[in-house]
Amino acid sequence: MTRDGLTTRRGFAKAAAAPLVLPASTLGLGGATPPSDRIALAGIGMGSRNRRNIQEFLKPEDTQVVAVCDLFADRRRQAKDLVDKHYGNGDCTATRFHEEVLERDDIDAVVIGTGDRWHAVMSSLAAQAGKDVYCEKPFCLTIVEGRQLVEATRQHGTVWQCGTQRRSNPGYQFLVNTILSGRIGDLHTVRLSFGATGGWKQNAFAKPEKAPDIEEFDYDRWLGQSPWAPYSPERVRLWRLNWDTGAGGVADMGPHFIETVQWLRGKPLDAPVEYDGEAEFRDEGGINNIPYWYEIRTRFRDGLRLNMDTGRKGLMFIGDKGWIFLSDMGGIEARPDAVLAGLDPPDAHYNVMGPHIRNFLSCMRSRKQPVSGPEAAHRAHTIAHCANICLRLGRRVRWEPDSERFENDAEANNMRYRTMRAPWRV
Repeated sequence: MTRDGLTTRRGFAKAAAAPLVLPASTLGLGGATPPSDRIALAGIGMGSRNRRNIQEFLKPEDTQVVAVCDLFADRRRQAKDLVDKHYGNGDCTATRFHEEVLERDDIDAVVIGTGDRWHAVMSSLAAQAGKDVYCEKPFCLTIVEGRQLVEATRQHGTVWQCGTQRRSNPGYQFLVNTILSGRIGDLHTVRLSFGATGGWKQNAFAKPEKAPDIEEFDYDRWLGQSPWAPYSPERVRLWRLNWDTGAGGVADMGPHFIETVQWLRGKPLDAPVEYDGEAEFRDEGGINNIPYWYEIRTRFRDGLRLNMDTGRKGLMFIGDKGWIFLSDMGGIEARPDAVLAGLDPPDAHYNVMGPHIRNFLSCMRSRKQPVSGPEAAHRAHTIAHCANICLRLGRRVRWEPDSERFENDAEANNMRYRTMRAPWRV
């Protein structure tokens, strides 16, 4: 199938010549997009974050959400109700099995909002099935896993967008433009703060219990590539706080803000070459084994310093003439006042998602890579993973961006990857 004269993923994955679908105006529909010309989407992993994503994908006139998939029965029902209510029908399919979604020829793209351990695996499976992908971050748990996903999308010609929606946010564009205009002078330090909420300080001891009925919650599939462990409600509830199933606050928030730094520098494939820092970990055992307090200091080859911590969530850029701070809630502050004099900052709230989604949909039609495509997203995630490895080792490490290896450091290099539980792999 072709749309607007451009080959879509559905047709791209199948064959060469397909019949031309006439634009809506030709059909006399007053500019409305006919069903045959809409991008058909499915959501995989329908927790609160991905239901928010799907709400955004329901808004464009040229999309159609046709299926939802989740391992929790209640989430399947909630997601199907959301979609059916929007369209005023009961046509949305709900399933526990991602295979049933990926094997459908009428689905062009999937929106992945599963747990982090599934992101790269599911993205790879979707690419193999000929689907384009909008995937939540962090899209990989390790550096090597990220590189493998980049190669998989390249091999299959996938249009893949990371859900780092701040990259398309007008407020972040304003921030970048303001700094590039010289209003804070020569930039020498960036501080990224990922927040220190109570959630990261939670801990629990996983008392094994009988897993729920598989139709209500498929626990074994939920674990995915992670090492098998007995079921416990705590393990499921606090999955973000455990290295087996998540990667902590640095990898959770880091890619969002790091992409902005890469964007500003105009070097999306670069990375700091030195990492140092301190962290506080739980010492009483339990599920929580990520750092819940940390201070990370990194340095690029050109001398720019990029620091990360658990302070008030936002980005601060410091130059020799002043500084500018963008809160994750959208507010912009600066000193001296002259930095923002005469300017009218647009809304920079983190939930401004429309531009990022439109970028993805447009690239599906043009077959170009989105602003948060695989390579750029991988490099931003790599910086977060290098920081995590530094904290876990408790010492300084040196990174070689070109080879994607640590310098003369076998211990650190061994932490660039991990064994995945069969049969799941990227």
